[in-house]
Amino acid sequence: MKSNVKSILASIIVTGLLAGCSTSGISTHSNALDHSGTNRNNVHNEERGSRSLLRPKSDHVSLKGDKSKGFLSAGQEHFTNQNFGLAEKNFRKAVEVRSDNASAWLGLAASLDQLGRFEFSDRAYKQLVQLKKNNARVLNNMGYSQLLRGNYQKARRLLNRAQQIDPQLEEVQGNIHLLEKTVRS
Repeated sequence: MKSNVKSILASIIVTGLLAGCSTSGISTHSNALDHSGTNRNNVHNEERGSRSLLRPKSDHVSLKGDKSKGFLSAGQEHFTNQNFGLAEKNFRKAVEVRSDNASAWLGLAASLDQLGRFEFSDRAYKQLVQLKKNNARVLNNMGYSQLLRGNYQKARRLLNRAQQIDPQLEEVQGNIHLLEKTVRS
């Protein structure tokens, strides 16, 4: 019983981290420079909580008895612990086992963003868009990914689309604020 409660609590915490693009407790990005030459650590640590690897609220995919569930859980745990390489590896295994697992694709894309492997994160986002279409949380994460790269106009377009779809999504508001602050700097 206690392990079930712990498992449920862990799922709730990780779901919050994987829900949109606004996380507390996750340090965003290494000291690598983005395309604008801005140190990503400095920009994003100021706004800690403006990005999380947010999992869509409804996957519509049953993972009961699914082998990908273990990889997904391991990926979420590694991401939470800022082990982005291990998170990427586990999310990749999860999508290899079950290619319709939107949570695993989102985890993979966000892990690749954290590693600065944007060409590959774009591929993961492409798969995710095919599964989730115009999902505000996905568009929000894609906008944040563009922000990391210094593609501010593209980031703004994606974040504005996310805001139009779900004006109440706090993560979008946080990322728009971060984008405006970054552009002003």
